[in-house]
Amino acid sequence: MADEPNAPVEGAPASKGPPPKPVQPAVPPNLAGKTTSAAVAPRRSPTAKKKVVDDTSPLLSRRSWMGLAWGSFTAASATALAATGRFMFPNVLNEPPQQFKIGFPDEYAPGVDERWKDRFGIWVVRTPSDIVQEAGGFYALISVCTHLGCTPNWLSAELKFKCPCHGSGFRPTGVNFEGPAPRPLERARIVLADDGQILVDKARKFQFELGQWADPESFLRV
Repeated sequence: MADEPNAPVEGAPASKGPPPKPVQPAVPPNLAGKTTSAAVAPRRSPTAKKKVVDDTSPLLSRRSWMGLAWGSFTAASATALAATGRFMFPNVLNEPPQQFKIGFPDEYAPGVDERWKDRFGIWVVRTPSDIVQEAGGFYALISVCTHLGCTPNWLSAELKFKCPCHGSGFRPTGVNFEGPAPRPLERARIVLADDGQILVDKARKFQFELGQWADPESFLRV
């Protein structure tokens, strides 16, 4: 039988002396002889709770509804006041007059005169011989295309009125000859006033296709 490695040998004298001291754990140099206290985390101040407004309060709801009602009443009153003002003071100053004087006949040279196009919406044409009246004189063409109401331009180099919207073309007489315009331009009433000036009245219009260019007031003989 094999001997146990740690068993004492029979007959060997027992060792004498003090028992071995227990081994103390090593203390780090930086902590030897010093007493450390556990690190205490700083206490955070409790976050202040926001005061929540109770919007279901009867008083608050009543105030909200009163504010909304007052705002609606103010807006409605302003709208009604504006409508009343437009009714009592209509904006008629920005609309060109339908009847106006354009000077004396000797102030115009033969051909198309554009000086009243922007102000009154007409061209004044002086011709040696009208296609209908067969006489020399004046007629006033209304500057509105008979297709969709655009304003044509007078092209003196091509001797025609040309609509920039859809290409309708009109001769100096006002008769249409190209593009989608279905009929000639309209003429306005043109006569001599008591003071000898030319008077134009756009409230009365004459249409070629209805034979109205033969009316004496559609053409001013001179």
